[in-house]
Amino acid sequence: METIKLLLADDQALVRGALAALLDLEPDLQVVAQVGRGDAVVDAARSSGAQVCLLDIEMPGADGIEAAAQIARELPGVRSLIVTTFGRPGYLRRAVDAGASGFVVKDTPAAELADAVRRVHAGLRVIDPTLATESLTSGDSPLTPRESEVLAAALSGATVATIAAQVYLSAGTVRNHLSSAIGKTGAATRAEAARIAHDRGWI
Repeated sequence: METIKLLLADDQALVRGALAALLDLEPDLQVVAQVGRGDAVVDAARSSGAQVCLLDIEMPGADGIEAAAQIARELPGVRSLIVTTFGRPGYLRRAVDAGASGFVVKDTPAAELADAVRRVHAGLRVIDPTLATESLTSGDSPLTPRESEVLAAALSGATVATIAAQVYLSAGTVRNHLSSAIGKTGAATRAEAARIAHDRGWI
């Protein structure tokens, strides 16, 4: 029986430990690396020989979707599986577009998670069925890449001047992008627009 080598990436040590303990009980699965930052995934996967990377979404350094994209670019033989608390249709679409082979939520039963790992390793795509349905019915993000970038910067409550410096745009251009994003999300303020976009997984 081939042993599938796994990397776990989650910024919560207790969650990583629990996942590792569960997956190591499977005779054909072996956790060979654990990291708490998204920007540490590729190097750890490369050095450990991991074949499947289980990625949380919200991590410091880089989120799980960015990490999946880096894996797809730099380690094309390695598969990535998003395992997250945040089951948002927008996240699912972005993860698949980034090259992730699967997307499941953290309350997936252990046996199903282990099976998802095996299927991803075999080259199949594994998507949480409820999320897949929601993704089909919710539609794509209406935001342009620049609007998404500006709204993401606005999540922290930063001023227009601060956002402009972060994204290398003029204050006037930032205001235009924010105004457009507010209209598209149906929000009353930029803070509300950022929250709506975040809750739907668009940013």
